[in-house]
Amino acid sequence: MKSLLSILAALLLSACASPALRGTGDLGIVIERASGSVAVVDTSARAILGRVEGLGDLSHASAVYGRDGRYAYVFGRDGGLTKVDLLERKIAKRIIQAGNSIGGAISQDGRLVAAQNYQPGGVKVFDAETLELLADIPATFGDGKQRAKVVGLADVPGNRFAYALFEAGEIWVADLSTPREPKVTKFSNIGNQPYDGLVTPNGRHYIAGLFGEDGLALVDLWKPEQGAKKILANYGKGTEKLPVFKMPHLRGWAVAGGRAYLPAIGRHEVLVVDTTTWQEVGRISVKGQPVFVMARPDGRQVWVNFAFPDYGQVQVIDTLEQKVVQTLAPGKAVLHMEFTPRGEHVWISARDDNRVVVYDTASFARLTELPVQNPSGIFFTSRAARTGF
Repeated sequence: MKSLLSILAALLLSACASPALRGTGDLGIVIERASGSVAVVDTSARAILGRVEGLGDLSHASAVYGRDGRYAYVFGRDGGLTKVDLLERKIAKRIIQAGNSIGGAISQDGRLVAAQNYQPGGVKVFDAETLELLADIPATFGDGKQRAKVVGLADVPGNRFAYALFEAGEIWVADLSTPREPKVTKFSNIGNQPYDGLVTPNGRHYIAGLFGEDGLALVDLWKPEQGAKKILANYGKGTEKLPVFKMPHLRGWAVAGGRAYLPAIGRHEVLVVDTTTWQEVGRISVKGQPVFVMARPDGRQVWVNFAFPDYGQVQVIDTLEQKVVQTLAPGKAVLHMEFTPRGEHVWISARDDNRVVVYDTASFARLTELPVQNPSGIFFTSRAARTGF
C-alpha cells in the first residue's frame, strides 16, 4: 500500500509540473527591435505571455511560421536566423547566415526556410527542422562577378520562391522541389530598382514594385513563358516627384475583392488596380506617404500607415465606398499593423510610445494597450496557412 501511495503521489506531482496544454492559433510575436527580443502574445487574452531574448539586431526584422504554428523563424538585420519556440518561449535554434539580411519566407510544405540577403546578395535555403543549409543561390548579374541585393522574397506554390534583384532589375523564381539542386528561372529587364514584392493570395501573380521609375513589374507564374510585363507605368506622369521619406512595403496583404491596393511611392495616394486586367481603376487620397497598405482578412477594409511626418496616424479605407472612412492616432511612430485571424481586431505598434494598441475594426474602439519595448513588426501564427506570408 505504501508503495502504491508513493506512485500516486509521484504521478500527481508530475501532472502538476507539466505545462497546461494549449494550441497556437491565437499566438504571435511582436518584434522589440532595440532590445533584440520578441514578446510572445495571446490575441484571445490580448496579453503578453513572455519574452524571448538574444535574437541580435532586429531592426527591420520579419518572421514566418512553421505550419504547426509552434515555431517562428525570425530574420534579423545582422544575418541572424532564429527559430523561436512559442510554447516554451525560448530559442530552439539560432544561426548567423549572412552579413546583412532583409527577411525571408517559408516553403509551401513548411520544410524549407529561405532568407533574402543584401550582403552577400543572394538567397539561402535551410532545413526548417535543423536550420541546416541546403542551397545557396548567389544573386549574380552583369559580368557574373557582381551581386545584387535581394528584395521581395515570397513563397509561391510548388516549393518555389520568387524574388527581385535590386541592382540588376531582374525577377528570379527558384524551384526548390529538390532542395539541394535549385532550378532558377530569370526574368530580365523588368524595370529600374525593384524594391519589394508580393504574391497574390492564389499564388498566381508575383509583382515587384519599382523604386527607380513609376510602375510595377508583373509575372504570371501560371504562364511564365509570357515573361514579365510592366503595369501602372508612369502613374506619376506630369507631376512633380516628391522626396521619399520611407520605402513602402508591398505583400499580399493589400489584395482584396478583386482589386490590389498599392502604395504610390512618394505620393499621398493609394493606387487601386483591377487584378483581372491589371489596369488602374482608381486612386484614393490619403493623409501622407503610405508605407503599409493592408487588407482586413474579409477584404472590406484596407488600413494604411504612413512615413514621417505623418507616422502617428492610421487611416481606414472602405473598399465598397473607395474612400477613407476613419483616421486614428495610435501613437508615435506607427511601424506595423496585424489583423487577428478573422479580422475583428487589429494590433498596431507605436514604436516611440513603447506600446501596442489593439482596436476593434468594426467600431474603431480602442480596446487595450500593451507595454512593448520599441515595437516594430507584429506577426501572428495565422500567417502559417497563407501563401505569401
